[in-house]
Amino acid sequence: MERKQALLALSALANETRLDLVRMLVGTGAEGLPAGEIARLLDISASRLSFHLATLEQAGLITSRRESRNVIYAADATGIGGTISYLLNDCCRADPEVRACCITQNGTAPSGA
Repeated sequence: MERKQALLALSALANETRLDLVRMLVGTGAEGLPAGEIARLLDISASRLSFHLATLEQAGLITSRRESRNVIYAADATGIGGTISYLLNDCCRADPEVRACCITQNGTAPSGA
């Protein structure tokens, strides 16, 4: 991942609504959710949601696809993983102390860490 793309992704995540949105979509996997359902779950207007979705999609953190009349949004695992990898491996130079902080509660390192 290039520095410019990492900055775009990190900037997009530096917002409470967008962070909540990514967390929600990661939980849905590749199936994703329709925009209307996301708006309902986050209790956000369609226009505000559209702004946040566009920001996340431009940052490479989510994807969209049309299914009939619905636009379905899903987390982009490659984009999210690339951002985490950039922070861990480029910015932190794979520092062992930083990597140790990435250990999950069950004692295993997440993929790529």
